[in-house]
Amino acid sequence: MGEKKKYLITSALPYANGPIHLGHLAGAYLPGDIYARYCRLKKRDVVYVCGTDEHGVPITITAEKLGKTPQEVVDYYYQDIKSSFEKFGMSFDNFSRTSLPIHHQTAQEFFLTLYQKGYMEKKSLQQFYCEHDRMFLADRYVEGTCPYCGYPEARGDQCEKCGKWLEPTQLIEPKCKICGNKPILKETTHYFLKLSKLQKPLESWIATKTHWRENVINFCKNWFKEGLEDRAITRDLRWGVPVPLEDARDKVLYVWFEAPIGYISSTREWAEKIGQPDRWKDYWMDPDNTKLVHFIGKDNIIFHAIIFPAMLIGHGGYVLPDDVPANEFLNLEGRKLSTSRNYAVWLNEFLEKYDADSLRYCLAINMPETRDADFSWRDFQARHNNELADILGNFVNRTFTFVKKYYNGRVPARGSLDSMDQELIQQMAKIRDQVGHFIDTFQFKEATRRFMDLARLANKYFNDREPWRTRKENPEACATTLNLCVQTTYSLAILMNPFLPFTSQKIWQMLQLKGRPEDAGWDQIGELAIPDGHPLGDVTILFRKIEDAVIEAEIEKLQKIAAELEAEKQQRLEEKEPPAYISIEAFRKVELKTARILKAERIPGADRLLKLQVDLGDETRQLVAGIAQHYTPEELIGKTIIVVANLEPAKIRGVESQGMLLAVSDGERLTLLTTDRDVPPGKPVS
Repeated sequence: MGEKKKYLITSALPYANGPIHLGHLAGAYLPGDIYARYCRLKKRDVVYVCGTDEHGVPITITAEKLGKTPQEVVDYYYQDIKSSFEKFGMSFDNFSRTSLPIHHQTAQEFFLTLYQKGYMEKKSLQQFYCEHDRMFLADRYVEGTCPYCGYPEARGDQCEKCGKWLEPTQLIEPKCKICGNKPILKETTHYFLKLSKLQKPLESWIATKTHWRENVINFCKNWFKEGLEDRAITRDLRWGVPVPLEDARDKVLYVWFEAPIGYISSTREWAEKIGQPDRWKDYWMDPDNTKLVHFIGKDNIIFHAIIFPAMLIGHGGYVLPDDVPANEFLNLEGRKLSTSRNYAVWLNEFLEKYDADSLRYCLAINMPETRDADFSWRDFQARHNNELADILGNFVNRTFTFVKKYYNGRVPARGSLDSMDQELIQQMAKIRDQVGHFIDTFQFKEATRRFMDLARLANKYFNDREPWRTRKENPEACATTLNLCVQTTYSLAILMNPFLPFTSQKIWQMLQLKGRPEDAGWDQIGELAIPDGHPLGDVTILFRKIEDAVIEAEIEKLQKIAAELEAEKQQRLEEKEPPAYISIEAFRKVELKTARILKAERIPGADRLLKLQVDLGDETRQLVAGIAQHYTPEELIGKTIIVVANLEPAKIRGVESQGMLLAVSDGERLTLLTTDRDVPPGKPVS
């Protein structure tokens, strides 16, 4: 397949309920910006869009905590995030908001098309309802104990500690996040997206993506293996995009249904801003000529590699993602970031003290592409001092200073070239192609290393040519050396632009060139474009060393927070109630029996629940178990498991469960307790 004519690039929409931190940058934003800037240098037709995600429960919870309206919260964080991105050098063509009318209209149109094509179904289900606050509780309005790892503050959609996806009804001792009361189950209705109907075309499409990262492919395969279930895409909330149907006027679209549509509405807004309101269709509705790339963190894979593509397929006419290069997570000083505990480095605070390019370089060369990475302040200092200052900055400074001092600030004439000179010129073109290849294949760490290799090579060339000696012994050779060093700074200014845009522009100004490095184009790297006698501007120190005391203060700040977290953890352990021992007589009251699974099926509208029919020897029972993420119905048939046979029946999601099976969790995988040899059903466990 030939190269596409148009490039449509997106970075995940940040939630407008908090500032940007370093983990965000390493996951979805810096890689997207590097790629977009590179594509522009290649003179590709590029549109790079993003915007704040301004709906959903996290916004409303933040608003309630602050005593503000959701609109006030998103207005503040939209400006905060937008400003931080601009200072960091993000080059979005449009940075939009999902609270805008253009987004509401786009999302509602999308919903209606899927509805009219038969991909929506209205279903009744049991949902938690708070009698005190008189409202249905969406996922994150419910908290309780995780059934897998026992974390006491798990949310109704996910456990922050073990990462498991949850249904609110799975939580142990659930409570309303607003008032703390125990909610009741109450029937409501929602519209479901028929993902099951879209699985086959989605699987066929994913099968063609042999160039995708392994973590994304494996994630998709696991979901396909378990079978895609229809998913509720409406919520009983007041803040969000209203559902455009008369029978659902009191509901809004689920944020993870409408948020990815924000990429489309942002492109529409961009088209309107440039005075060509239909131009967005040239990118979104021309699949044969458009390359769509989503830059995300790994926690967003399901939405960008499965749900949003399924929506696009169901709608029809839209381009599908060419790639979804999902990055792993960035840790901080060996610990997982915790925004709720303030264990993070916030971008707006960082940029008050340090240069954006220093951070861009440190994150790019340590990007979590295939595994989690770690940001440490000492590594940041070492990268800045030893590489940016001592290698890149040193070469540029010594070149300009030498020309200023000995050639009146004008580029000396280039004479005949020897093998060492030719090698430098050839290496510029070779490294240009290597860096381009690695950016095109989303290997940003390696691309950053190769870019710095040119600075290392240039420094070595300067040292080996010894212009301080040849200035007197061989003036022509000295002039040629300095000419080529200036030509190399020109190439470096273009080559570094995707990684270090501010430094790139500084060098451009020192070279006294018109326009911007982006105007020159990628193919100019390696060209000897600066004419003899060209006047250079004032010499600027590109990177000043960061002192140890400054870094030590940053480390101490984080260590203090980490110590507080450890103290809180220890206090919880100490306050934890001792084991509640039971007598042997009490234990004997629990009837544990073997049971053979005869039938297993999924429960509509419950992603994690399976309904089982089990043989207990003298009777058949029905069980409901939260094991759908760990076992497919097919692989359960015939297994002999252990069940609590005398447990009082209970209704789970409206389905009666007449017992409980036993399983063990290691925090990642749930494993059923089974017999190690064939045992008839109904036998007591002793």
